[in-house]
Amino acid sequence: QVQLVESGGGLVQAGGSLRLSCAASGSISRINAMGWYRQAPGNQRELVATITSGGSENYADSVKGRFTISRDNIKRTVYLQMNSLKPEDTAVYSCNVRGFTFRTDFDSWGQGTQVTVSS
Repeated sequence: QVQLVESGGGLVQAGGSLRLSCAASGSISRINAMGWYRQAPGNQRELVATITSGGSENYADSVKGRFTISRDNIKRTVYLQMNSLKPEDTAVYSCNVRGFTFRTDFDSWGQGTQVTVSS
């Protein structure tokens, strides 16, 4: 079983910054892709950013140049640095981690953390 614990959400004014963290734990033998998704009220969940085991990054067009995803493979943690935040970035942010345990593959989600950007 794989657990994800997120932290770093909160309330910030437009133009401000936040850093989200998501730490994975459990019987993990390998982590492949790690990513962040978000869901605003009334909207579907959307991809924010992903990063592969090799370090290749992918971003939604709406966050390019403002958000940066990174990972620490030793700590099994993925980060999302969010700068120049806008009110439209307000959403629940959830991390996603995919990989293998010693028995099977896994695709796990964090509990979600609220990010609110005031104008």
